[in-house]
Amino acid sequence: MEVNASRVKALRQQYQWTQQAFADLCSVSLRTVQRVEKTGNASTETVMAMCAVFNIEQADLKVIPPQGSQAETEVRFAPMWTLLIAALMLGSMVGAGLMYWLMS
Repeated sequence: MEVNASRVKALRQQYQWTQQAFADLCSVSLRTVQRVEKTGNASTETVMAMCAVFNIEQADLKVIPPQGSQAETEVRFAPMWTLLIAALMLGSMVGAGLMYWLMS
């Protein structure tokens, strides 16, 4: 999940916590805090822990991608078509198998 790395760092410094102290409060490793503050990449669990420690909502830390971006469109539609085709193929095979079994 993308988070605002500078916001995380600013909040941590506002409380005057070292990275290690913040990591301990969030029950994550020091390396995780360093990565989040450098790249902005964090797992959902890490973001939830940080929000709990800071007592803020997840939306306050998340980076929201612009509406209608190409990556958003690809993620939304590509799996849907793959799933539809797989479901049709599986349904056809199950239907053919049942007809064969019933006719035998």
